[in-house]
Amino acid sequence: MTFILYHPACCSPLSDHWPLPLALPGVQLISTRFDPALLDPEDFTRCGVPGMTAVSKRQTEFLAGRLCACEALRRATGAPCIPAVNEDRSPCWPAGVVGSITHGAGWAAAAVARREQWRGIGLDVEKQIPTTRADRLVAEILTPHELEGYAALDETQRALRVTLTFSLKESLFKALYPLVNKRFYFQEAELIHHDNSGYARLRLLTDLSEDWKTGAELDGQFVQFDDYLLSLVSIPA
Repeated sequence: MTFILYHPACCSPLSDHWPLPLALPGVQLISTRFDPALLDPEDFTRCGVPGMTAVSKRQTEFLAGRLCACEALRRATGAPCIPAVNEDRSPCWPAGVVGSITHGAGWAAAAVARREQWRGIGLDVEKQIPTTRADRLVAEILTPHELEGYAALDETQRALRVTLTFSLKESLFKALYPLVNKRFYFQEAELIHHDNSGYARLRLLTDLSEDWKTGAELDGQFVQFDDYLLSLVSIPA
C-alpha cells in the first residue's frame, strides 16, 4: 500500500516524540491525539484503512492507531502499510516486523521495530484510574505479593499503583503473546520493581512456552504525561 497522503481532521499531526525514559535503538514510536466528534465516515476510504462497524469512538481510535502504525512502519522499514487484523483481533504485522498499537481517551500510538533487533514489543496507554475504581479492581490486577502495603498508601498512590501495574501487565501481554500464542492474565505475572526513573521489572508466574517459563523476567518502562500513563515492555532479539 502506498504512503498515506491524506490526514483526517479527527487526528492531530503525527508525532515522533519519544516520551518514555529510555530510547530503544531501532524502535519507532508514533503518536497522535484524536477526537471522535471530528470523524468523517469517508476518512477510512481516504486513508486506505478498512472500515469497521462500531461506534464513532471505536472507529476513530482504530483509525488513529492504524495511521500511527503505518508511519512507524515507514520509518522502521521504508515500506508503509496498514496492518491487517488477525482473527484474535491483534494487528497482523508484516514479515520481519514486531509492533504494538495502543489507544485510549483521545490518544493513540504505535511502536514498531525490525525482528532482527527485537523479538517483541508491547505498548499500552491508560488514563489514570480513579481511586474508587482502583480499590474495586485491585484484587483482580495485583497478586497477593503486589498487594502487600497497598492499604497503607494514600489515595493518589493507590490509584497510581493499580494504573501502573495494569498498564505494564497489558504491555507484557502484548509483547509476549505473539511469541507464545497463549493468553495469560493479571495474576500470572508480577511487577517486582519500579522506580521514579520510569524503569520497571516484571516476572512470569506461569509457564507459557519452553522459552518463557515461571520466573522469567522482563524489562519495562513507563512515563506519566497529562492524565495518561504510558508503558512499554521490550524483548531484545
